[in-house]
Amino acid sequence: MKIKSRKLIPALFIVPAVLLSQTAFADNSEHYGEGTFYGYGGGGNCSFPKDDSLLTVAMNAVDYDGSAACGALIEATSLNTGASVIVRVDDQCPECKKGDLDLDQKAFAKIDSIPEGRIPVKWHYIANNQAGNMKLYFKEGSSQWWTAVQARDHMYPIRKIEYRRSGDNQYINLPRKPYNYFVAERGFGVGPYDFRITDFLGQVVEVSNIPFKVTTEIDTGTQFPEQ
Repeated sequence: MKIKSRKLIPALFIVPAVLLSQTAFADNSEHYGEGTFYGYGGGGNCSFPKDDSLLTVAMNAVDYDGSAACGALIEATSLNTGASVIVRVDDQCPECKKGDLDLDQKAFAKIDSIPEGRIPVKWHYIANNQAGNMKLYFKEGSSQWWTAVQARDHMYPIRKIEYRRSGDNQYINLPRKPYNYFVAERGFGVGPYDFRITDFLGQVVEVSNIPFKVTTEIDTGTQFPEQ
């Protein structure tokens, strides 16, 4: 598997993420809202496997933005106590207002008292600098005729994934689904494939000759640089 690691688009074209998209999540500012909690047991909208080593959060529908926030790490702070916790976005809270967070119960308990139930919070996105290499994962049911792929263990939220069959010249942009897969309704065709992955800061990595292995995490051998 040939890998082009840590490839960035030229600095001339790296602009603040808020200019790259009008989506709610794509900025580096503090967000404010209400914090609640629920009993997260895995199986959230982001379609990640449950990881008991992580604390997680369900993002409000506006900032979830069709799964654009999935896999992001955020630091959430109770404005009552000043205590903070780091959580990964694994789910969506459809009824939550913009800025609101629905924390898993363990995460909520680290920043405030459970009987409080609802608390004022602020939060912001941070680098997932413990992620190791980024992974690609083909969804169960994928084939050369219908293909769904997601990125995992990324430093920052993913903005875009493009693919091409290895040896082709042109990348094809993949539509993103609310369940956090990038899908080609007519499939990728026969692999292997190259991928061009863009994060919410506009940073780009390219990986080549990725084999088609369904329901297997494929190590790309690369990661976005920490900013």
